[in-house]
Amino acid sequence: MKYFLALITAAIFVGCDYADKTPASGVTELPKEAFDSTKFTTIEWIDSTKDYGKITLGQKLDVSFRFKNTGDKPLIIRSVRPGCGCTAAEPPKEPIAPGAEGVIKATFNSEGKEGHNSKDIFIDANTKGTQNHKVHFDVEVEKAASK
Repeated sequence: MKYFLALITAAIFVGCDYADKTPASGVTELPKEAFDSTKFTTIEWIDSTKDYGKITLGQKLDVSFRFKNTGDKPLIIRSVRPGCGCTAAEPPKEPIAPGAEGVIKATFNSEGKEGHNSKDIFIDANTKGTQNHKVHFDVEVEKAASK
């Protein structure tokens, strides 16, 4: 029995060590410029707060936040993290050229979210000053009208 427990313990340690070294599927390596402060740029949020009004319970709502690279270096969105599991978000796949606009797209799943919903999305980018940004949206989720 001792040998069996030792074997399982060893397998767990080896498996955990291997998992830490394996890149997650779909994750791409960011260019060095994303972390080099001499390559940082500036961002202007065209719309960082939105109110989507009312939607029906169970509906999925597509949200988007536009921004502009106001600097002189490519803008790289390093990560986009929704504040909760009911919202999925995706960063632009390519750097945004100086002077160009980009969009952060997200989808809010209103299933089980009746009432007022106030949601944040956190963005990490190669920007001067702060690299952490937050966009926000509100939506009222109502039950479908009875017939």
